[in-house]
Amino acid sequence: MIKIAPSILSANFSRIGDQIAAVEAAGADYLHVDVMDGQFVPALTWGPKVVEDLRQLSNLPFDCHLMIAHPERQVDAFCTAGAGLITFHLEASDHAQGLLARIRSKGVKAGVALCPQTPVAMLEDLIDDCDLLLIMSVNPGLGGQAFIPRAMEKLREARALIEKRNPACELEVDGGIGSSNLCDVVAAGANVLVMGTAIFADADPGGTLRRLRSLL
Repeated sequence: MIKIAPSILSANFSRIGDQIAAVEAAGADYLHVDVMDGQFVPALTWGPKVVEDLRQLSNLPFDCHLMIAHPERQVDAFCTAGAGLITFHLEASDHAQGLLARIRSKGVKAGVALCPQTPVAMLEDLIDDCDLLLIMSVNPGLGGQAFIPRAMEKLREARALIEKRNPACELEVDGGIGSSNLCDVVAAGANVLVMGTAIFADADPGGTLRRLRSLL
């Protein structure tokens, strides 16, 4: 099953309740929550309190993508706030295996994200402990960027590793995904598609999500 995870970073926060309700009614599988700290990436978004408040607006699993330095300092708070899945960047953690185990011990799914410059081979000793692997197809920290073509090959490499070692692990792709390439990234092996601008730039995000789903 191919899952769609609308990224609320691109939503209109003056109408966030309506926009979340629209994509949930349209069949979104996750809500993708981009957390940025102004250190690991230049942008600054929100913390656990916002996640906790948004949790009251939806029954969808929250897919919290931590683009933050020292994620080990923050994961407990996001678990408590209601995250259903927490993904942190391999580049930001010195002890990724232990952090994966810690998140999972709290009943929350755990994932690892790779920036465009980080090879899939870096996950050889971690993939068994992952519920999700996130391939960034743009540089993290800014919405609306163009898809980096090399990500297609990384998706194929990641899919091969997952099938060999941990078939239950989901493969997510984030950045520059829309109607022109969503079928291509699925063919390359992705089964969770993060889309922000492609969904929320439209006045009818629910209708847009349905149209994108129909392409699949």
